[in-house]
Amino acid sequence: MAEGIRINKFLSEAGVCSRREADRQVENGNVTIDGKIAVMGDRIFDGQKVCFMGKEVTLEEEKILLAVHKPAGIVCTAEKREKNNIVDFIHYPKRIYPVGRLDKDSTGLILMTNQGELVNKIMRAGNMHEKEYIVTVNKPVTDAFLRGMSGGVPLVELGVTTRKCKVERLGKRKFKIILTQGYNRQIRRMCEYFGYRVEELQRVRIMNIHLGDLAPGTYRKLTTKEYTELMHMLAHSKSVPVMPKKE
Repeated sequence: MAEGIRINKFLSEAGVCSRREADRQVENGNVTIDGKIAVMGDRIFDGQKVCFMGKEVTLEEEKILLAVHKPAGIVCTAEKREKNNIVDFIHYPKRIYPVGRLDKDSTGLILMTNQGELVNKIMRAGNMHEKEYIVTVNKPVTDAFLRGMSGGVPLVELGVTTRKCKVERLGKRKFKIILTQGYNRQIRRMCEYFGYRVEELQRVRIMNIHLGDLAPGTYRKLTTKEYTELMHMLAHSKSVPVMPKKE
């Protein structure tokens, strides 16, 4: 680190949290460099001691990326004050954090990693990376509903209109939807716009990573093939830090 590394990137690459969250932690005075409280923009050089919440942080050389089947009731945050946070639930022996979020009531695939750049590339909506969901609603899925969901839905409370997306009926009250965005409670809000209520929502795919038969509450490391394909898909993705959003 001859030229140093920005403190937020250092914390991200150490698997502490995302860059954006690292900025917040620095602003809150929770990070020190050689015993002095860090400030935004500080750079870390070889031999310096970085502490987060009083505990020393070191860069983890092993690149960790896990596929996790999140059950209902678990919150996709590394915040320790949340008793049902996914980091404590998984209890992985090394420091990792979730890539984005799933609603507390939703289930399915979420990735966990210690690679900050990877998080940014996957989460940035402008990179158009697909995430696939299976949704069960409270009444029959009609052709008009499917057309409406796929055509772009105004989310008035967020001041946005969703991108056009792929939607397919799977059963009387069940459908598949593929998104490239991740607005807060996006699918639930989209359904509510048309008078539907989501009863079950499960994410089954993120890019080339599939949930498959992974049991609820368990995790697995990506296969070499999955990891290689993912890196290829992310090769030209931008990594401008973004705020992870609930989906």
